[in-house]
Amino acid sequence: MIFELENIELSFGEKNILYGVYLKAETGKVTGLLGANGCGKTSLLKVFFGNLTANNQLVRADGKGYLKKFYLTEMVKFLSQKNYLPSHIKLKNLFQLFKVNWPEFADNFPTTALRKNYRIGELSGGERRLVETWLIIKSDAKLVLLDEPFTHLSPLYIEIIKKEILQEKQHKAFVITDHLYKDIQEVADELYFLQKGCTQLIKTPSQLEELGYINPGHFN
Repeated sequence: MIFELENIELSFGEKNILYGVYLKAETGKVTGLLGANGCGKTSLLKVFFGNLTANNQLVRADGKGYLKKFYLTEMVKFLSQKNYLPSHIKLKNLFQLFKVNWPEFADNFPTTALRKNYRIGELSGGERRLVETWLIIKSDAKLVLLDEPFTHLSPLYIEIIKKEILQEKQHKAFVITDHLYKDIQEVADELYFLQKGCTQLIKTPSQLEELGYINPGHFN
């Protein structure tokens, strides 16, 4: 499937956040979204998900306008920066609730798996983020939106999550944003840069230097 956002215009009061934005996600591909803090990346993902309404927007699925909010369907899942899991449910029970394979998670993260009878509220911030990210990635959604999935994760766990994204993209579309831009570059098939309310498709890494996102000479 191909999911597209086009002509996105968003403002809060007199402050323009997004205008004329285009973004595409496609089954079999990971779309990376980079930009400085506060540039509107999270707002853009929320517009895509449907829990934030823009002043002007066009959402398409396989070329057809889509009027129903994605969050009202099972087609799209969104990992926000805020915790979404109920604190009182035990870790292993969550996997049954979300219909996600527990043994696979336990094999990849044996230390966290030892806490299978812990309630979510008893886990550390990093463990909770890991579980939230894994459940969204392994869901049966057609489009997965990930807002800073690597936050609070160890380098080892980040590598496992990246590997899983590359595996799951075979039958899903991904949009991912994070301040760890090197990790985004490694998994992204297409890369957009958001600046001054507009998106630009990045074709070469050196463009990020030209746009002032990374220091000059980084790729020399």
